[in-house]
Amino acid sequence: MRYVTAGESHGRSLSAIVTGVPAGIPIRLELMDADLARRQSGYGRGGRQRIETDRVTVLSGIRFGETLGTPVSLAVANRDWDNWLDVMAVTGVKPEGIRQTAPRPGHADLAGVLKIGSNDTRDILERASARETAARVAAGGIAKALLRALGVEVSSYVASVGDVAIPADFDSRTVDADVVEASELRCPVPAVSEAMKAAIDAARADGESLGGVFVVLADGLVPGLGTYAEACGRLDARLAAAVVSIPAIKGFEIGDGFAAARVPGSEAHDEIHYAVGGFTRPTNHAGGIEGGMTNGEQLVIRAAMKPIPTLMRPLASVDLDTLEAVDASRERSDVCAVPAAAVVAEAEVAFVLANAYLDKFGHDALGDIILARDHYLARIAR
Repeated sequence: MRYVTAGESHGRSLSAIVTGVPAGIPIRLELMDADLARRQSGYGRGGRQRIETDRVTVLSGIRFGETLGTPVSLAVANRDWDNWLDVMAVTGVKPEGIRQTAPRPGHADLAGVLKIGSNDTRDILERASARETAARVAAGGIAKALLRALGVEVSSYVASVGDVAIPADFDSRTVDADVVEASELRCPVPAVSEAMKAAIDAARADGESLGGVFVVLADGLVPGLGTYAEACGRLDARLAAAVVSIPAIKGFEIGDGFAAARVPGSEAHDEIHYAVGGFTRPTNHAGGIEGGMTNGEQLVIRAAMKPIPTLMRPLASVDLDTLEAVDASRERSDVCAVPAAAVVAEAEVAFVLANAYLDKFGHDALGDIILARDHYLARIAR
């Protein structure tokens, strides 16, 4: 199952086409819309979120609430497009004075114009904008629906914003989803959530932006998804590629990740025990992945998001026309978008996990996939 997105930040709409979708997956549009709303939420978001009210429109591939086994086409309209008709016109001659010529440090602006030979960074920034991730979240709703039918739930929370973080020994297995969704930062510790808000307020007052770390969880996974046999099929590698594809993500780890490099082996690995019904592990340092495969424990992924590169107190840049020193351009932007990035990462992780299930249990129809899954679980039961 794969997706491709299209659309610009201030174009008419964003769209996604999902191919390889099995037949018979129950689709609840209200859950897809809820994820789109979660992507728009979070303390520190900018004015764009007050303009857009993202909703998914299904154009193909779903009938009476179930997938048909054909490509699913989805659209998310940009209400702000009405205000950008002169700048984002599809036809005609580009008016004078609308070019952006001061690339922003940390953004795709400069490398992009050099790559394609443009003299206008808007040719780059409209597609490189994180607004594109709304289409990813819509597409991810299909993958989440498949996983939900297989007993798998994907969720996320924010672990840090700037230098404000939840305790290092926080156990992801104790996360209260209601607390997370009630928090404006999607943080599982209310006191830390309030401290994060204060940090964002200070950054906003100073014309700054803040990044942070979020955690994505997947519960209910069967062991053995992925492979140890080939590099391209290792689940950890596929997860890393998917999450790092999200704009502004600069770090990725599974389980203890980098912390595992600082302890001896006896503290880095999860002992294997047995109880009637199956194998167990008292700890989850591995984060649910061993040897490129799921081991049946909770999948725990952490990712680091850098601060957004659009600053109200802009950094130094160089004008593309004059080559003289100028301030970088400013687009309407957020102070902090870590909670939103976590929701996008849920969609990316869901796609990787959905494909791991399809690789192991078949691709055509949900009923057949469930039967194959159940047969597998019966075989490995002890």
